[in-house]
Amino acid sequence: MPSLWSPTDWPQRLAELQAPTGELKEAPLRRDVRSLGMLLGEVLREQAGEPIYEAVEALRRIAIARREAEAPQIGAADQETATAHLQQALARVHTLDLPAAYQLTRAFGFYFELINLAETNHRKRRRLSLQLNQNSSSGSIQRGDLRGTLRRLREANFTAEQVHALLDRICVSPVFTAHPTEVARRSVMFKRRRISDLLEQLDRIPVSEHDLESLEQDLLAEITALWQTDDVRSARPTVLDEIRMALDYYESSLFDTLPVLYSEIATALGAEYPNNKSSSSVTNKSEDSRPSPTPCIADLPQLISFGSWIGGDRDGNPFVTPQATRDALAMARSLLFTHYRRRLQNIFEQLASSTQQVPVSAELTALLDRYLSQLRTAGQNALGERFPHESIRLLIACIMMRLGATPQSAVPVPANPALKPYTRAAEILSDLTTLRDSLINNSGPRLAEMLIDPLLIEVRTYGLHLQTLDIRQHARVHAAAVAEVSAWCPSSSPDSLNLPSALSEQTAEVLDTFRTIAELKQTYSPESIRQYVISGATSAEDVLQVIWLARLGGVSVEATPPDADGRIDDPGLQPVPLFESIEDLQNAPAIMRKLWTSDIYKPLLASWNRHQEVMLGYSDSNKDGGMITSTWEIWKAHRALHEVARECNVALRLFHGRGGTVGRGGGPTHRAIFAQPVDSFTGELRITEQGEVLNWKYSDVVLAERNLELMIAASLDALARPDAALQHGAAIPHLTGEILPAWEAALDQLSATSYEFYRKHIVDNPDTFTYFEQATPVAELEHARLGSRPAKRSGKKSMADLRAIPWVFGWMQSRQLVPAYFGVGHALHHFIQSNPEGPESGLSQLQTMARDFPLFLDIIRNVEMALAKADFGIARLYASLVEDEALRDRVFATLEEEFNLTHRMILEITKQKSLLQTNPVLERSIRLRNPYVDPMSLIQVELMRRKRAAQAKGHLDSPELDRAISATINGISAGLRNTG
Repeated sequence: MPSLWSPTDWPQRLAELQAPTGELKEAPLRRDVRSLGMLLGEVLREQAGEPIYEAVEALRRIAIARREAEAPQIGAADQETATAHLQQALARVHTLDLPAAYQLTRAFGFYFELINLAETNHRKRRRLSLQLNQNSSSGSIQRGDLRGTLRRLREANFTAEQVHALLDRICVSPVFTAHPTEVARRSVMFKRRRISDLLEQLDRIPVSEHDLESLEQDLLAEITALWQTDDVRSARPTVLDEIRMALDYYESSLFDTLPVLYSEIATALGAEYPNNKSSSSVTNKSEDSRPSPTPCIADLPQLISFGSWIGGDRDGNPFVTPQATRDALAMARSLLFTHYRRRLQNIFEQLASSTQQVPVSAELTALLDRYLSQLRTAGQNALGERFPHESIRLLIACIMMRLGATPQSAVPVPANPALKPYTRAAEILSDLTTLRDSLINNSGPRLAEMLIDPLLIEVRTYGLHLQTLDIRQHARVHAAAVAEVSAWCPSSSPDSLNLPSALSEQTAEVLDTFRTIAELKQTYSPESIRQYVISGATSAEDVLQVIWLARLGGVSVEATPPDADGRIDDPGLQPVPLFESIEDLQNAPAIMRKLWTSDIYKPLLASWNRHQEVMLGYSDSNKDGGMITSTWEIWKAHRALHEVARECNVALRLFHGRGGTVGRGGGPTHRAIFAQPVDSFTGELRITEQGEVLNWKYSDVVLAERNLELMIAASLDALARPDAALQHGAAIPHLTGEILPAWEAALDQLSATSYEFYRKHIVDNPDTFTYFEQATPVAELEHARLGSRPAKRSGKKSMADLRAIPWVFGWMQSRQLVPAYFGVGHALHHFIQSNPEGPESGLSQLQTMARDFPLFLDIIRNVEMALAKADFGIARLYASLVEDEALRDRVFATLEEEFNLTHRMILEITKQKSLLQTNPVLERSIRLRNPYVDPMSLIQVELMRRKRAAQAKGHLDSPELDRAISATINGISAGLRNTG
């Protein structure tokens, strides 16, 4: 029997890959989805039995019929038929016993596991297609690509020298966090990667029928293994588990991505600026060949660095201890050094250049002599005697020894070489540069480019620490520690003595944290820890308290002065205030001005070369003020902070605390970076990457390279603004980032209206919190065991105490997505209706803004995507769980009315007949996913109802029931491609 992936002819497969648009380009995705569904069906029959398979199929068909009746491709909706189908599905779910409900949930959830992998594979496929088309004479260039951005710069008359100067200013830093939104277990993620690899192999052209059948059987085996693996965690992951999960991305993709990324950048520069002499590839002057137009990757500036909060973020997580921080640094360095050793072992095996064939530089000879002298002094002569004429090999071996390893060769090398370990990245960079220069100047430039340059890029990026580890704690914890430590005073009576009270556990932990930082900056590379994030910052004093506590713990806050070579030995520890609430965002510029103009802070700024980092919180500001107000206040704070920084002669870098979902500041990264205020970007930024977003962006080399390239391209676009130059003098700037006074006034009005409406109905309405707790599965988050951090800051049940992640999680799971849209429709409608020149004028202005102003476009498109994922037919079932019928009806009616209004407003502003009409790929994905998500939502509601009924009777919670509900959480998250 032929494989499900067997083609009718291979030229057709090639045509699919090369197709730039149309149905042909989607054919491989449809084939993968269909084939994976058939394989899953086979596994279901075999592993769960025919009855479960038939039950899955029946529910699936009913859900599809309901969706088709609600939103038919042709004709009017038939709500009566849709309701009948929903009732039929509910009746089926109601009769399920618990094991069957669990198995059905797993079946639908695993379908999405496979479909997500198929879609991810298609993203890689389309990436390759784009590269093929770019290389063809008729190929198009996309704006989001770096090459597309470079082309716009060239069209705007930017010279190659100007482009290189801009790139010198850019450094994008993704910061991995462990916020609990990744539902997949680590073992499941490993299985995902194996299935992904098999799908990629099935894309090769050509593949023999025998190999296709073999690959299909391997896929079937992997799907079986996945089915037999627990998808729900039996225990909450530890901080150590979370550290491992994040580090896995370096081994699975990032280590291999970095050289590929820089090679793509060099190729793009060479293609758009082919005659740039300053960026030509290195060549040996003695060679008679022409220089390549492609720049050498080692000549490119550092454009990427990495950071992490995992093991350092203490805010609300009692499990992040000093030992967890030590583990985070130790594991990162161990992984990095292992990687460096592999790279060097490969170079050692490939570079056997002999001085009898080609000379080496005097600098390399001198460096090697110093190393060999140290080895001889210790009686360690074997390596030098084994390779007397292979100086390059000997130097590589010495570099490996300084990294704590020895090359795998036939020569016995001492277990403890006499060479001193590297303590600074500058030391290994110096050795590698000496090696590279010797190759370039002695007939080996190709060898330098192929073997040494990629490692040089990696060492510049990773140093000796891999990633910086941020420490984070809440301002109120610091304030309490300062008050407690400074509370003691001597007795006022000469006849009595006062003994200081014992420190509280919280304050002792704060002081221990700073002592640990001081210790680790001595043990590891000082660059390992250089930022201390202050959550909930509301004043300049919050920053000063951290400095005081750090000094008390023995931390050198100031950066040490540069040495003779201009290198800073220790960057110090910079406090980074995180402004999260709407009020704090509004106050941020004044707070930073007070700090930057303070005489006591100026010496610190000077030691940091007048660089300062400030963090803006997206999740909490959205929870505090709603979608429009959060986005607009962050934008205004961003602009005002840069204005104040310029006044105070401070180089400001902003750290954007974005979540994965729209309700937590998520959305397309390129669009968000470009939407920054004009003249309010220095080229450097840090941005959080968390939860399921890590898997979506970094699970594969192709995806990771694409994501990092998009961030660099967006940063270059936002820094240079080529479209502004091309449209100079235009009455209405189109997507240049410039904001007209009328647009700013409109957003001020929209924000004020939205904020008042959101606060009235969501934050300040106690009914809403009660509804939220009962009409969403937020209480089940604990049993899903997504992360090490508790969902609440304390044990209190209140809106203020609830974190942004479970807030968004509950609304997402119940298909209501309130944080992503509530207040938006009301504000848009009010603006249109209250416009002094009439509603048509108001609507026209908003349509213009959505077309021409990047920030407003970003708001509209993100809200549109959230609306497409919401379903108030399903949400009504969750609402039925609320005990107080009157309260339920009041809140649900408000939410549904605002949802419908927002839906109507978005269509009017975007001039569409249906949501995502201009994004057919996303629209099709959501439309095809919904019928498979719906059964899991119905099962989740039913199981929550059963659990609450049991609790009302005083029964203990059933582990089996909790497990089944957790499975629905996993499945719905996979289906919606969002957790929280």
